[in-house]
Amino acid sequence: MQPIIECVPNFSEGRNMAVIKQITDVIESVEGVRLLNVDPGKATNRTVVTFVGHPKAVIEAAFRAIKKAGELIDMRGHSGEHPRMGATDVCPLIPISGITLEETAVFAQELAARVGKELDLPVYLYEAAQKDPSRKNLSGIRAGEYEGFFKKISDPQWKPDFGPAVFDAKRGATVIGARGFLVAYNINLNTTSTRRANAIAFDVREAGRVKKENGKPVLDAEGKTVNIPGTLKSVKAIGWFIEEYGIAQISMNLTDISVTPVHIAFDEVCRKADARGIRVTGSELVGLVPLQSLLDAGAYFLRKQQRSAGVSERELIHIAVRSLGLDELGPFKPEERIIEYMLREKADSKLVSMTLSDFADETASESPAPGGGSISAYAGALGISLGTMVANLSSHKKGWDERWEEFSIWAEKGQKQKEELIRLVDADTAAFNKIMAAFGMPKATPEEKASRTAAIQAATKEAIEVPFRVMKTSLAGMELIRAMAQTGNPNSVTDAGVGALCARSAVMGAFLNVRINAGSYDDKDFVKTVLAEGQEIERNAIALEQEILTIVNEKLGN
Repeated sequence: MQPIIECVPNFSEGRNMAVIKQITDVIESVEGVRLLNVDPGKATNRTVVTFVGHPKAVIEAAFRAIKKAGELIDMRGHSGEHPRMGATDVCPLIPISGITLEETAVFAQELAARVGKELDLPVYLYEAAQKDPSRKNLSGIRAGEYEGFFKKISDPQWKPDFGPAVFDAKRGATVIGARGFLVAYNINLNTTSTRRANAIAFDVREAGRVKKENGKPVLDAEGKTVNIPGTLKSVKAIGWFIEEYGIAQISMNLTDISVTPVHIAFDEVCRKADARGIRVTGSELVGLVPLQSLLDAGAYFLRKQQRSAGVSERELIHIAVRSLGLDELGPFKPEERIIEYMLREKADSKLVSMTLSDFADETASESPAPGGGSISAYAGALGISLGTMVANLSSHKKGWDERWEEFSIWAEKGQKQKEELIRLVDADTAAFNKIMAAFGMPKATPEEKASRTAAIQAATKEAIEVPFRVMKTSLAGMELIRAMAQTGNPNSVTDAGVGALCARSAVMGAFLNVRINAGSYDDKDFVKTVLAEGQEIERNAIALEQEILTIVNEKLGN
């Protein structure tokens, strides 16, 4: 897997789009980098930019952006709601795939050293890139902000990690680091009071608030202030007033969404706001969000209603957006805000993006692909979709209210299996195309011949593995179909029967593709193992189909 990292620099300019465009232009000038999102804020006078790519390309793009921001942004005249200390206020690197956080931290250190040396700019490291525990926290580094740093930087304790220990009046200073995926999330309140918003923020943020007695801070044995912790772990939060919207917000950084996900943060703020007589009216995400965050949120709110969470990805996202009020301040477009959607290549879903009639026409054309492998994957997806439909209908059947969770669990399994098979529709055709491309490689020299042979064999193995996954997933889906035939809504028993027919056909059709491609693969031990397992899967699918049809016919009774 190619290493991919994300970079999310925050620039202290959110109003002048011409300046922002010049910064993003230098980012896009670097080959191997993909600009995903530009999110300017007028009230904060700050723009959050998101781009991804190979680590070397990303740090080159980040360097150019920091340089350009320093040329264009004059901090001497800057004002905004968000804490800041420089033209490029913070520049985190985040591992996305094929790379660890520790490895990403090395790239952050490399970037920081180059910025300090070549741009003569004070640079501080933070989070995973910082070795000194006392300087890891961004808020600690940025305390005092731009105005206070002229004095702060002269303190030996706050000497920059790289660059001069002299504050740059025009460019300020910057903080560069490596961290896990952070979600910047603002929750909207029906108040204009920053003080009340801050009170709610202190209620929920991990750091909480300073403990006071008789109006004075309580000190511990070492003379340090004692804090009353907030209710949410891995959450930083402050309250502020956004003039652009005419409301106060709780501005949050969810630093570990596996600990406190978006929907839990939202619900907790709702509870704390309500206790103070304030209502949450919606929320907004700043920058991009992982797909799983919205899927988890959608499922969470459905389960609160005791409804099946085994619905489509699109429906889960819709429920999440409506429940969190993500569209209160403006349209929320999933294709522009979800990181996985932004990274998708159109070619990866060419077939499944077609209409049914176009897909049929493409299959019926003179082209050899899509062929039986893609059709088998789609047949399996349809079969499991029918089983999932029965589960969802059963969860809402009148008189079966107490069984909603039982059927929701089945439906969620079915949705995952269906999504996998949908993905394999295009994957099968892609594997075939790789074989054709490998056969078209040059073979004039011994080196070219060896390279061509290796490419053919690698593509052939993929063309075996893809339909084999179709077999395994389709067979697993038949367990769902059997359960729905046995215990699901009796009015939909024939749907379970048709699902079994589709799933069994998917297994048998995919096995035909496994067998024909296995004949061209040189690793005979691998082939022997796959064919033996394939035969067992096929036998089990045929037996399950007969079992399911027997159940269906007994229930039909005629």
